[in-house]
Amino acid sequence: MMSYSLAIDIGGTFTDAVLRGSDGSLTVDKTLTTHHDLLEGFFRGVDLVLGKAGIKPGNVDGVMVHATTVVTNALIERRGQPTALITTKGFAGGRAIRNEHRDEMYDPQIEFAPPLIPRELTFEIDERILADGTVQKGVDAAEVAALVPALRASGVVTVAVCLINGFRNPANEQAIAKAFREAAPDIYLSLSSSVAPQIREYPRASTTAINAYTAPITEPYLKGLSKGLEKAGVPNRPLIMLSSGGVIGAETAGRNPVRMIESGPAAGALAAAYYSERLGLDRLLSFDMGGTTAKACLIEERKPLVTGTFEVDRKYRFCEGSGMPLTIPSIDMIEIGAGGGSIASMDELGLLKVGPRSAGSQPGPACYGRGGQEPTVTDADLLLGLLDADNFLGGDMKLDRPAAEAAMKRLGDKLGTSVEQTAAGIYRIVAETMAGAARAHATDRGVDHRGLPLLAFGGAGPVHACAVGELLQSTAVIFPPQASVLSAFGTLVTPVRLDMVRSALGNLDALDWKEVDRLLTEMTEEGHAALAEAGCTPDKVTLTVGADLRYFGQQNEVGIVFAHDPREGRDAKMIRKSFEEAYHAQYGVNPSHVPVEIVSWRLTAQGPGIAFNATPKLADKPASPKAHRPIGLWPKAGKVAVYDRASMMPGQTVAGPAIIEERETTIVLPPGWDSTVNDIGCVVATRRPEDGRH
Repeated sequence: MMSYSLAIDIGGTFTDAVLRGSDGSLTVDKTLTTHHDLLEGFFRGVDLVLGKAGIKPGNVDGVMVHATTVVTNALIERRGQPTALITTKGFAGGRAIRNEHRDEMYDPQIEFAPPLIPRELTFEIDERILADGTVQKGVDAAEVAALVPALRASGVVTVAVCLINGFRNPANEQAIAKAFREAAPDIYLSLSSSVAPQIREYPRASTTAINAYTAPITEPYLKGLSKGLEKAGVPNRPLIMLSSGGVIGAETAGRNPVRMIESGPAAGALAAAYYSERLGLDRLLSFDMGGTTAKACLIEERKPLVTGTFEVDRKYRFCEGSGMPLTIPSIDMIEIGAGGGSIASMDELGLLKVGPRSAGSQPGPACYGRGGQEPTVTDADLLLGLLDADNFLGGDMKLDRPAAEAAMKRLGDKLGTSVEQTAAGIYRIVAETMAGAARAHATDRGVDHRGLPLLAFGGAGPVHACAVGELLQSTAVIFPPQASVLSAFGTLVTPVRLDMVRSALGNLDALDWKEVDRLLTEMTEEGHAALAEAGCTPDKVTLTVGADLRYFGQQNEVGIVFAHDPREGRDAKMIRKSFEEAYHAQYGVNPSHVPVEIVSWRLTAQGPGIAFNATPKLADKPASPKAHRPIGLWPKAGKVAVYDRASMMPGQTVAGPAIIEERETTIVLPPGWDSTVNDIGCVVATRRPEDGRH
C-alpha cells in the first residue's frame, strides 16, 4: 500500500504544503499565512494538499515535518509575555554593555536596540562559580524564593537564568531551578547551562533570554499542533525543523525554541544540498526568495556551511552587530534582500528604495486585493508582465492589476517617473541589492562566488534569479521541480538530527582528556534521548565529533568536523592537523609557532539518511508556447513566448526572452539566456557565450 509523508512550511507570506508518496509522487499547494493564528493556515494547507491527493489524514503514516516562523515572529513583533533575567550579583548590566562592538564604527551617536529583557526585570543572586567550574559560593534557596513576589507583581511568566561561568558548571543554575519548582512551579525557566552552555557571557545571556521569551508562545503552539494532528487522525507525532538543519521531536524542540528561529530557511538550504548531490555539483549558491525575504547559502562539498553564531532581529537589516546574537548551531545563511511583499518607497534623498518593510500576507501587495495600498516587488513583477494576473496559483488567486497600477502611480508621482519606469527600477534594485549581499557573504567566508551555479527557489526566486545570476557571473541558474515549495520539500529529505555544543577552554597540548570524555558522553546521552523521542533507535544513530579552535590570543574560532573521534588514541596531532588545514583554507596563512586552544566541543547525533531519488513525470513531446505577451523589461523584444513548465519534455531548449509558468511560481528567462530541461525535471538556464561570460 502507498505510504505518505507530509511537510508544512510556514513563511512570512505563504504557508507551503508538500505531500510525498512512497512511489516518489509529490503533491503541493500554498495558502496565505494566517499571522493571527499560524495553526489556522497550517491546517488549511494540510486540507488543501490532502484534498488534492484524494487521501485522508490517516493515510499520512510516514513522517509529519513542520518548519515554522513562530519564534521569529514573536521576536520581531515583541509579543512575548513579561520575561525576567536572573544573573550573578554585580553582573546585571552585562547585556546593556553588550560586547563593546559597534556595528557603525564611526557613528558618534550610535544607538543600540534595547535588550529583550529590561533592566528593571533583571535580578541578581549572590553566588559565584569560578572559571574552572569550582563553586565558590552556592545558591541560597531562600534568596531565590524571595524574588517570586516581585516577579509576580511585574506579571512575569518566564525567567532566564544565566550565571557567570554557568556553562562550566550548571550546579548553581540547577539549584535556582529547584528553588523555583518549589516556590513558583508555574513559571517557565530557561537555564543557560541547558540552552547555550558556551563561553562568552553576552551571547550566552542573549540566547537564553530569547529562549525564555519565546517558550510560553511555542509550548502552547506545539501542543496545539500535536493535538490538532491527533484529532485529525494523523498517526505519527510531528517532527520540527531546527536552524541547524536537523529535525527533532516537538517536545525536544519546545524545550529549546531558540533552536527553531531559522527553521524554514534551513530546510531550503538542505534542499539545495540535496539537489547538489543529485546534479553532481560540489559547489553552488542557493537563492531562496519568498514573500518576505530572500536568503542565500553556500553549498560546499554538497553540504551547507554551518555556523555556531548568528543574529536575529537586526535594528539595521544588513548591518552585522545591530541584532541580538545567538550562540546555537545554525545553517550559515545571509538575508540578502527583499521578498515579493517588500514595499518600495522614496527615501529622504528622493531616491527609490525597496524594503525593509514588508506587506506580508495581510494586507499583502496591492495586487492581492486585500487592502494593501503601497507598491511591492510583486506589484512591479505583475505590471512588468512577468506574472499573469489570471494564472497566479493556477488561477485560484486572481491578482488585481488596477490596484497595483494605482499604488505604483502614487510612488511614481513622488519620484517623477512613469508606472513602467518605477516597476522596472524596483526589479533592478532588488537584483543589485541581492547580488551585492551575496558577494559580501561569499567573500567573508573566503569563497569566490564567480562561476558558482545558482539554485533558485521560493515563490519569487525564479522570477528574479537570472537577473541576480547575471550580476554574480553564475555559470548556470537552476530551477528545480516544485521550486516554490522547496523549503517544505527540504524537510522531507532531512534525517532526524541534533547538534550539541559544550565549551571547555583548554590548550591542545595539555588536554584534559577526562573532561573531554565527560563532555562528549554528556552530549551523546542527550543526543540519543532526543533522537529516541523522534523514533530513531540507538543502533541507527551516527555520532560525529567536532570542535572550535583558535590560535592563542585570537578572539574568533574556526569550526572543525573530525574524520573520527579524537578520543581514539588521544589523537591531538590529528586535531592540530585538521585545524591548521581549515585555518589555512580560510586565511591563507598558519602561525604554527603559536599554541592552539580548543574553545568548544561539538557533537552531532544523526539518524539514517532518507532516500528519495524520484523524478517527476515529464512530458514526452516538446511544448509549444501557450501564449505571447509584452514584457516591460524588454520593450524591443515585442511579445514574448510563454510556456507551461509541466508540458516541457527532457532535453527541450527554450531561448530567451521567454516566460515559463508553473502553478506556484514563474521562471523569467531574459534575452541572451537559454534554458534546457534535464532528465530529473530541473530547468537549467545558461548565458549564451556571445552575450556574457561563462
